[in-house]
Amino acid sequence: QTYAPKLILLDITDISCIRDVAKEILNCYGCVDILINNASMKVKGAVQSISLELDKKIMDANYFGPITLTKAILPNMISRRTGQIVLINSIQGKIGIPFRAAYAASKHAAVGFFDCLRAEMEEFDISVSTVNPTFICSYHRQPAPGNWEASIWK
Repeated sequence: QTYAPKLILLDITDISCIRDVAKEILNCYGCVDILINNASMKVKGAVQSISLELDKKIMDANYFGPITLTKAILPNMISRRTGQIVLINSIQGKIGIPFRAAYAASKHAAVGFFDCLRAEMEEFDISVSTVNPTFICSYHRQPAPGNWEASIWK
């Protein structure tokens, strides 16, 4: 069966709304066959110059966001004993480089979670994949002096 596309907006850093969005998707379509977690946020800067607030925002976008969405969709896949979950991550989930500590930490955490999930989902015939591409060009805003929010890469 073919379904008309439906646009559903989601801010992956707003953890509190993810379950409601997942419920909306499941109510609309009944199931999710393939979940591709592809949202990401990064920041460049020395560890001592990045605030804990920004570290948490990066962790929400790159770790808690994807796992919250995955956990919201997972019961439906388990009950159907089918599905595919993909995490588009980063090579920095395997190696760390200078001035990317928050980003690399969030990507390492995501790899660890999805590696464990892969092993757990085998019995339900749910495929879990992690893709770790090398460096890519992505949209970037040039920050105004003192504006850490604008130094975020999305």
